[in-house]
Amino acid sequence: MKKTLWIITCCLIAQLASAQAPKWAEKAKKAVFSIVTYDKENKIKGTGNGFYIDAQGTALSDYSLFEGAERAVIINADGKQVEVNRILGANSIYDVIKFNTAIEKKQITLTIASQPAKVGETVYLLPYSTQKATTIQTGKVTAVDSIGNQSFYYTLEMKTNEKTVSCPIMNANGQLLGLIQKNASSENTESYAISAGFGASLTVTALSANDGALNNIGIKKALPASEEQALVYLIMATGKWDNEKYLNLLNDYIQQFPNSLDGYIKRSVYYITNGDASQYPLAEEDFKKAIEVSSDKGEANFQVAKNIYSYLISLENKEAYQEWNFDKALSYIREAIQHNNLPMYIQLEGDILFAKGDYPGALESYNQLNKTSLASAETFYAAAKTKQLIEGADMNEVLALMDSAIVHLKKPYFAEAAPYFYERAELRAQMGKYRDAVIDYNTFYEAVSGDVSALFYLQREQAEMQCRMYQQGLDDINRAVEMSPDNVDLWVEKGSVHLRVNQLDEATIAFNKALSMDDQYAVAYRLLGYCQALQKRNKEACANFQKAKELGDKVVEQLIEKYCK
Repeated sequence: MKKTLWIITCCLIAQLASAQAPKWAEKAKKAVFSIVTYDKENKIKGTGNGFYIDAQGTALSDYSLFEGAERAVIINADGKQVEVNRILGANSIYDVIKFNTAIEKKQITLTIASQPAKVGETVYLLPYSTQKATTIQTGKVTAVDSIGNQSFYYTLEMKTNEKTVSCPIMNANGQLLGLIQKNASSENTESYAISAGFGASLTVTALSANDGALNNIGIKKALPASEEQALVYLIMATGKWDNEKYLNLLNDYIQQFPNSLDGYIKRSVYYITNGDASQYPLAEEDFKKAIEVSSDKGEANFQVAKNIYSYLISLENKEAYQEWNFDKALSYIREAIQHNNLPMYIQLEGDILFAKGDYPGALESYNQLNKTSLASAETFYAAAKTKQLIEGADMNEVLALMDSAIVHLKKPYFAEAAPYFYERAELRAQMGKYRDAVIDYNTFYEAVSGDVSALFYLQREQAEMQCRMYQQGLDDINRAVEMSPDNVDLWVEKGSVHLRVNQLDEATIAFNKALSMDDQYAVAYRLLGYCQALQKRNKEACANFQKAKELGDKVVEQLIEKYCK
């Protein structure tokens, strides 16, 4: 009898629960589903709940269920399985995730309430269920906290458990208020819910490529909705993701923005730089597609020319892909110039011609470039070096271009300006303008804060000696020897400087040091002999002259004629 009464009581409770369920519950429950997430080994990671919020297959659930997951499947109220396609946004703090699935045409969705719940309002927890009967749990709102624009955090007088996490909370009109969050304790009589509006507001932005919450999920992420934002996202992901993942991202970008020049160009660069020559034809196809779809034909041709040029100059001695050469790059950049004669296009034309060895053509481009807004120290330097390579070029014209390069540098001069002064110093020295060369060497020295090599001191010393700056020359060659004491050539040069200023004892010591390091150094024997001759030590001098002659020195014959007869 007691058992019968218990069964009857249970049936009455079930009937009462069903009877108390709002009219909208039967339909609304079809928007709620179960979720299964899987790890890298395709093993079940976790299970939970979620629900649809729009007819495009957008849904909400708890972030922690997806963290570390490589794939996820939903099981709807009819028991059908559907893959999660894209993650649309995530917030680990409030444990909410937004994602997309392939949705059936007549899929039921929940409508987000236009107004938040009020304290004291009755709310309804709608669980996932494949049963015909609709079981509804009710509770009261005890607190409403604002967490942003149109976003709220609810405290509920309602006991929930793990099985109800991420189930929707509804108002009496069947409108969606929020989703249940994990409770700290199963014994807690209070529960909490984050507003559905907060979850719906989650997006993938340009900065999401560095979002730790999103990157902890292996499932594909959606790109930002706008092309500009998506491009920034793409740029930020470059070099940070593995090849397969990054290529998938590029493919997604092109699929979402099929007329974007940037997508095809970036994918072509990927094909070129990932080290797989078999993908070069794919890059070539992307080059053609980029030009085809782009509304800016000048920019498209420029990008193709630039990437072919970059590829070719990176080859060193490797064989190039048959479709790409400097002539082809040149044809693309000249097509770009036909559409829009931009300075950067002219600069690339000059660079390509320079790489081809067409120095007169390159100089013409650089000279044209130097009449535009892009004129700079770099562009005048390029013109100067190109001019220098033309056979029979007037070095004064080369020097004038170097002067123009330096005019474009900003004072005070720091390390970035140093190479220009070094190059001009060498040019001036070659032209016999030694005093001017010393001035440039000094400016270079100051620009790099004295961080120079032994070679620098040698070069400056040689210019200084040409303009009779003997003490400065002596100081510099001594610094050079101090920095590179094992360099035999520096010891010979040191001896030569001492000899030049008639410091014969110091010169002798330097030459002997050189010969102790290399006893086959013909010039050192000749110069040591000359020191000895000046000291009236002709026997020793002639012995060294003879040694120099034996080692092939041609100059020493005159000294033998003078001192050894």
